[in-house]
Amino acid sequence: MITNNNLNIPGPVLLFDGECELCHRVVLWLLRRDGRGILRFAPLQGVAAQAYLRAHGLPTEDFDSLVYVPKWAGRERREYLLRTDGALAAARVVGGLGSVVAWARILPRAWRDGVYCLIARWRYRIWGERKSRPFARPEWAERFLT
Repeated sequence: MITNNNLNIPGPVLLFDGECELCHRVVLWLLRRDGRGILRFAPLQGVAAQAYLRAHGLPTEDFDSLVYVPKWAGRERREYLLRTDGALAAARVVGGLGSVVAWARILPRAWRDGVYCLIARWRYRIWGERKSRPFARPEWAERFLT
C-alpha cells in the first residue's frame, strides 16, 4: 500500500466506498484491465481520501459516489469527476475493454447518474458489505492509498 507520506504519485486515483462489495468488484475489474498499472485507488473512508474530500468541500460521510482524480500529484487543484463521469474516465484510462465501456459517456449524464444512484441506494442489500480478504495478486496492494 502507498502510505500517507508518499502521496505525490502523478497519475489518476479513484476514490471508492471501501466497505461496498460491488465497489470492490468494480475495482478488481479495473485492476485486471490496467496492465500498465496507471490507476491508483483509495477507499473513501481512508485518511488520504478523507483529506482530499475535506480540501475540496466534498461530503466526508456520503459514500454513495466515487470520485475520480485525474492528477493526484496536483490534487490541490479542484479537478475531479463524480459518479458515472468518474467511473467512465477510470475505464478509459485502463484501456482495452475499459475503452469500450467508456463509450457509455455518449448517453446523457442525467440518465447515467440516475441509474448509478439507484444502484448506489441498493448496493448493500444486493451485493453486501466488503469482507476483508487478500488480493488475488500481491502487487495490486501497492496500488492502494491508505
